[in-house]
Amino acid sequence: MSRSVGLAHIIRQDDGTSTGVWGIYTLQSAFQPIFAFNEGKLSVAAFEGLIRPFRDGEPQSPMNFFSTCPAADRLHIEALTRTLHLLNAGACLPQEASIFINFDPSVFTERTVADAALREMRLVLHEAGIDPRRVVCEVTEQRSASQETLHSFVAALRANGFRIAVDDYGADDSDINRIKELKPDIVKFDAYWINQLMESGAGFALLTTMVKSFEEQGIRTVFEGIEEGWQLELAEKSGASMIQGFVLARPELAPTSFRVFDKSRQTSVATAVDTPAPAGATPSARQGKVFGRRVAP
Repeated sequence: MSRSVGLAHIIRQDDGTSTGVWGIYTLQSAFQPIFAFNEGKLSVAAFEGLIRPFRDGEPQSPMNFFSTCPAADRLHIEALTRTLHLLNAGACLPQEASIFINFDPSVFTERTVADAALREMRLVLHEAGIDPRRVVCEVTEQRSASQETLHSFVAALRANGFRIAVDDYGADDSDINRIKELKPDIVKFDAYWINQLMESGAGFALLTTMVKSFEEQGIRTVFEGIEEGWQLELAEKSGASMIQGFVLARPELAPTSFRVFDKSRQTSVATAVDTPAPAGATPSARQGKVFGRRVAP
């Protein structure tokens, strides 16, 4: 295949994984599992690719890395991070799992730019041995992206056979209309917003109603940022399709241990709720609660 912008900054490692190089930064892929609920059981259904920058061997904040990148380079960095995640997903993730990849629609200002980037992405998928139907493209409505740009980009994604996920749902008043217009396959609920709604009975009732509405439209739902057992219990009760968060698994740098996961290996929700916190986490007693709000026993 031709030497693309993304591949030009990729270094293949002896263990089969890939790293990226951009200026003074080394870039690595991390993957976090997304679990599906199924009759009281949890199984790994997908993974989200997350970029992890390093400088002189020291980890850096992804936000800081992206803030140092000139606007003119964003399209190329998008291609690099996407290429890195897909190559590493092909090397170290279960072959049946879906792969969530983040996109910034604001960099795809013209349909021709989007089409060129997605043609390159399909070539990378071919090299990585990944079926395009496994890929879920996460899009967030950026302030710099016009509605026309966003809709055109989503149309280009669909034309290439990818599924669409709207990220950070609930973080903005325009979200409901955005869902109606984009008709995504998946909606990922904003972590902070979920936590706020789980704090009261009325909030949880609203959350459950929204989940039911989406599911009835054939839109699957993901609760992200779930960090505690009580949130996991309420996520299941709400009817959400999937869940992502530290309560179940933290992101791991490639190569990951996740290849051992498969759909036949399941964990009960009750077991996951009672699993001890990971090393370094602050333990807390099992307390009474009114929905999400913790109260003294």
